[in-house]
Amino acid sequence: MLIDIKKIISTLTKVFCLTIFTGSVLQADGFGPIPMTLKGAPVPEVPGLLDGPDPIIINKEKAIALGKALFWDINVGSDGVACATCHFNAGADVRIKNQIAPIGRGSDLPKEFSLGRSGSPRGPNTVLKRNDFPFHQIDDPMNPTSVPIYSSDDVVASSGTFSGAYRDVEWFAEQNDTCDRSADPVFHVGAIGTRKVTPRNTPTVINAVFNFRNFWDGRANNIFNGSSPWGDRDPDAGVWVRNNNGTVTKQRLRLINSALASQAIAPPMDDIEMACHGRTFTDLGRKLLNRRPLEHQKVHWNDSVLGSLAFSTKDNLKKGLNTRYYRLVMQAFNPKYWDYTRNPGQFGYPPPSSATHAAPYTQIESNFAMFFALAIQMYESTLISDDSPFDQSAVDEHGIPIELTESAQRGMDVFRDSHCALCHIGPNFTSSAIVTNGILQKLNPHAFGNSTFRVSTTNVVTALSLNGGMMFQDTDFSGTGVTPVENDIGLGNTDPFGNPLSFSDQYMQLLAGNNHGVVDPYVADVRPCDLDTPIAIDRDKPHPLLFTRADGIQKQTQDTANCFNPAGTFIPTADAALAELEKPDRRRFLSAAKGSFKIPTLRNIELTGPYMHNGGMATLDEVLEFYIRGGNFETPPKEFAKIFALVDVRFSSEQREDLLNFLKTLTDDRVRFERAPFDHPELPVPHGHVGNVETITKINTISETLAADEFLLIPAVGAEGRKEALQAFDRYLK
Repeated sequence: MLIDIKKIISTLTKVFCLTIFTGSVLQADGFGPIPMTLKGAPVPEVPGLLDGPDPIIINKEKAIALGKALFWDINVGSDGVACATCHFNAGADVRIKNQIAPIGRGSDLPKEFSLGRSGSPRGPNTVLKRNDFPFHQIDDPMNPTSVPIYSSDDVVASSGTFSGAYRDVEWFAEQNDTCDRSADPVFHVGAIGTRKVTPRNTPTVINAVFNFRNFWDGRANNIFNGSSPWGDRDPDAGVWVRNNNGTVTKQRLRLINSALASQAIAPPMDDIEMACHGRTFTDLGRKLLNRRPLEHQKVHWNDSVLGSLAFSTKDNLKKGLNTRYYRLVMQAFNPKYWDYTRNPGQFGYPPPSSATHAAPYTQIESNFAMFFALAIQMYESTLISDDSPFDQSAVDEHGIPIELTESAQRGMDVFRDSHCALCHIGPNFTSSAIVTNGILQKLNPHAFGNSTFRVSTTNVVTALSLNGGMMFQDTDFSGTGVTPVENDIGLGNTDPFGNPLSFSDQYMQLLAGNNHGVVDPYVADVRPCDLDTPIAIDRDKPHPLLFTRADGIQKQTQDTANCFNPAGTFIPTADAALAELEKPDRRRFLSAAKGSFKIPTLRNIELTGPYMHNGGMATLDEVLEFYIRGGNFETPPKEFAKIFALVDVRFSSEQREDLLNFLKTLTDDRVRFERAPFDHPELPVPHGHVGNVETITKINTISETLAADEFLLIPAVGAEGRKEALQAFDRYLK
């Protein structure tokens, strides 16, 4: 079932050579990769999901309807939080109240909120202001030698759940789960609890179908196992399948190119994002299956997916759909996953705290994680934004758009000459689209580099010369020095089973002869000759960064056809690699995982602020200043050949304006005005609490220990969209 992610590029390159290219290259078609349209780009296929003799989904349209309803339904959360709560504005989150976390994910630093730049207190229920940004400020924002005047390790992210200890769900009517709730040790104002806030900024879900992995740290695996985000890593994962002889067994599921499903399955059980601690997907199935979808929310009569199921009429919007969740599941999915009714008790029972403890779980409840995740994947796969002005433009013989404004046209040249396209590459403007980029590279190699420079993008691991030395880097990740590594180690984290999230860490173990250290199958497909930079050279003399015969080298075992780097076919012997791993101060055979984060798409970028994994930049101007000065911090994985002082851009206001105008050509008006497929049901979004950062003035009805919510009400929108355009994040700041 594995995809062959092989390389086609044949030009020998080394990333450290990038340092000589700090200005425009006098080429007819410019420097390096050429941005390309997303129109017609192949969406990664998921064999066995919709095709074959026994597909999992038997009705695509019903699966999409199920997924859209689940994505927007506030009943999914334990206390009124939907998946869409954090993704309601161009697939991202533009709330400004109660949106701050004290530190990044998995950090060992104290969970203490920073003071604002003015010295004012900041914490739960803070209202963000324009002068709070950026979170790392220097006296001259574009000068790489300027002195920092303010730096905060807070994170602007998304307000989620109050959480609490899970006890029970209601089968009907009641929206909130029964939980033992109290004020959180971190998220509270005085003695009153507030909603928790996630430790990373929320990326857009639009075009996320192209990502090889999801989440900033890639923990949403490319392979969906049916019951957790961890792919093949999870030894207990699986789904219950009714066999032809009438029995039922738990079987492994292995759907490739399903990082959307792996991502969707995590937030509904997360006690920061959506759930009370201890709730299971089986409990969520019990809560939802007999309910009408979106029973508390109005659905537009002309919703592009749900309109035919809505109670609404043209002049009267009503709540809910004229169906039940169990009916949509049964219509969408193969019966062998839900029609088993024998031997009650085989799937377990709710906890003793549940009013339905005596009623055993059913097969349809026990497989609800799979139904939920795959339905969400089906819906999110329709959210493809490929009709921006950039996509609509005709191109010349070099593939350069010719119908943009003169300013945007010049801005694309600045984009390329500034090395932006080396990471934001391919039709989705990100190297995270590994499968799609790999397919298109064979059809249009010019879009992935030219005679001035080429990039190896379709392998899951590459090798680069970075701040920390010669390092292995996951292809879809980068270290840009936004925050110190200790604030958030990103890709350097591990899964619950102790395995590294990083493909690079696994590849190093593979080279060192530890096959058991490889938990993701794609790592074994890596060809050394497809790395950007060779890791070994065939010579006797020792080299400080590369392995040679003096260390012990050998030829790669894979074929060498169409290698990206024909000189890179050598690797260290297992003994040489193992010996290198034991050196504490080595400058080669290193991993760039710690402090690296998934490279995001730039599509619709003007609408998806705040920016970076920590949400520490409010505007594209601040993002541009960050790159012009060469980043904030000199972290080990920082790519000095891609993140460096942009002198020409710094001293040219025209170039800066041109670059911003080019980036804005990537905004699709269907997204801007929420036209199909980006229309949606009504959504009440918790937006802080009644009171301020110092005082709560109203108590929540679900617990006297919690603060009452304030809400944004996002109205239902039909296929024709809305009249008013969505606004950028900074437009909400005062």
